[in-house]
Amino acid sequence: MNPVVPYDENAPMPEGLHPEVEQKTEELVNSAAEIGIEVVITEGFRSIERQNDLYERGRSAPGSIVTNARGGDSYHNYGLAVDFALRTPDGDVTWDMEYDGNGNGQSDWMEVVEIAKNLGFEWGGDWQHFRDYPHLQMNFGYSIHQLKRGQRPPASQ
Repeated sequence: MNPVVPYDENAPMPEGLHPEVEQKTEELVNSAAEIGIEVVITEGFRSIERQNDLYERGRSAPGSIVTNARGGDSYHNYGLAVDFALRTPDGDVTWDMEYDGNGNGQSDWMEVVEIAKNLGFEWGGDWQHFRDYPHLQMNFGYSIHQLKRGQRPPASQ
């Protein structure tokens, strides 16, 4: 349940990851390393401008569509989301969800997702519509609508 925070449409936008998201992201990376998986955080906080640039990919800019969220419509814009990939022993970064670099017969990707969920992250791969497999977020019970209207989760939950 959110503490009652008044709407403030002039509230400043965050400029980095929420402290708890940052801490849990570090825990995720460290926990995965303990079982032989190197997690790479490919993106965390994202500015409105960067979000709009990503939104245009596959639309008015070259490339494939990577997001359906315009600037202000992504939890990245509020410091509440990160994207990840895996690093292979030869130093390459991979988004291969079947990759088993630690050789335990399980997908490293899904092992990371399990750790993330246990830390309180929501996984974009569970979404019914645009599945976003590298995406992890903590919304603290706040909708994008609330965040756009200036509500913010406290620095400590």
